[in-house]
Amino acid sequence: MKIGVIDTGCANLASVRFALERAGLDHVAAATPFDLGDCARLILPGVGSAAPAMARLTDRGWAELLRGDDRPLLGICLGMQLLFDRSEEGGVDGLGLIAGDIIRLPRAEGLVWPHMGWNELEELDPDEPLLAGIESGSHVYFVHGYYAAPGPATRAVCDYGTPVSALVRKGHVAGCQFHPERSGAAGARILMNFAGAIS
Repeated sequence: MKIGVIDTGCANLASVRFALERAGLDHVAAATPFDLGDCARLILPGVGSAAPAMARLTDRGWAELLRGDDRPLLGICLGMQLLFDRSEEGGVDGLGLIAGDIIRLPRAEGLVWPHMGWNELEELDPDEPLLAGIESGSHVYFVHGYYAAPGPATRAVCDYGTPVSALVRKGHVAGCQFHPERSGAAGARILMNFAGAIS
């Protein structure tokens, strides 16, 4: 089972690929849909801002493919945000795979903006296969200034002055607002769960 890591041109592929290598997961970096070969699962990483990332996804044919593909898909950080209908960051439409909008994280008193660093996972859905083996209070690593408020797809939250959707899933489409590739044992377990838990 091979995982295709989508190269949007605005993501740090190296850290994701190193995490997959450490977990012993077969993978390939794919700059276009034609590079996927026989990949059975897809990861959409992302750093930066929504508008240029969506432009690259559209220009390279990824947006069209992902909207019609039924392989398990995991978005990471900005990649998770692009799964939603629309982002306030740049006023851009997303992929529309999960209902809802991405909005600016409010500046809470005593907290630095953007949200950067370790935070706890809370309100875990006990039936969520991506969270198998993960305990409430597990720490994972965040870097983001925009977020999805908790909604029907939310499977775990964190608190950063307001409840933030930390992990979401709708059918075969899932996303982590945090970086599992930078989140130690908990992140490695989530990547392993993605490799085998959902279909």
